Amino acid sequence: MKQAAKHLILLTFLAALAVAPAHAQSPGGTLAKIKDAGEIRLGHRDISVPFSYLDDSQKPVGFAMDLCGRIVDAVKAELKLPSLQTRLQPIQLSTQIPLIENGTIDIVCGPATNTLERQKVVAFSNTIFVSSIRAVVRKDSPIKTFEDLNGRPVSLTSGSTSIGLLTARAQEKNFQTKNILTADHAASFLALTTGRSDAFVMDDILLASLIAGSANPADWRIIDDSLRTEPYGLIIRKGDPEFKALVDGTLTAMMKDNAFAELYAKWFMRPIPPKNVNLNFPMTAPLKDAVAKPNDKGV
Repeated sequence: MKQAAKHLILLTFLAALAVAPAHAQSPGGTLAKIKDAGEIRLGHRDISVPFSYLDDSQKPVGFAMDLCGRIVDAVKAELKLPSLQTRLQPIQLSTQIPLIENGTIDIVCGPATNTLERQKVVAFSNTIFVSSIRAVVRKDSPIKTFEDLNGRPVSLTSGSTSIGLLTARAQEKNFQTKNILTADHAASFLALTTGRSDAFVMDDILLASLIAGSANPADWRIIDDSLRTEPYGLIIRKGDPEFKALVDGTLTAMMKDNAFAELYAKWFMRPIPPKNVNLNFPMTAPLKDAVAKPNDKGV
């Protein structure tokens, strides 16, 4: 008799859950965290032009920062918190994933390659950019392919996908490089410009931005050889479909109403601060495809 009563109570409880209206549920995951804290925390880079970097007043600006600004607006609307505060947290390539995992930041507003390996610990938004991994060398350098780097010192940024890709190519083609690992892209490029390395391997758009901002842009060139084409996405916490849906929905809406294309033109096709340099980097065919058909596929 007691067993039957317990069973009836359980069925009644489950039935109540089944008919509970969806709007009665409070936001979970990252949205709940943001609501409880009264702030959303954005991770930003210092020198990743034109995605996320500091202007003359040390304010974080860039393409990814503008995209995150639109996402913040969407979060405010979703939570009905127009006065929601935004906290900015400086990050590096090597710290961006740990800071997402431990809850220090809620989203990475910067260039991050969406890889299957990284997807094991974090999630990515739909693709916001597509790059190719190439190398910058001196204009008069004989280096034309990655095989030409055999025996030469090469700059690589710690935590970048370039390290594994260059190693794989070296093993495949039977050559060796003398790798110089640095903390950030600026240090990697500095190693090249000061003669400590003969090449810096990184995403082509980041190389283009470093060249454009250098003292003598004409002294450098990017080789045509490529290690891989890579999609960029904004990093968020794994296992949070509600927040990912909000992020992806915001980006998709921008891609459909031309707001995304306008922001792209602002940062890649026009003079940008602080030196008013124009990167003159039109949308590539792979990026146009990603805009036409939004997706979060990794490599």
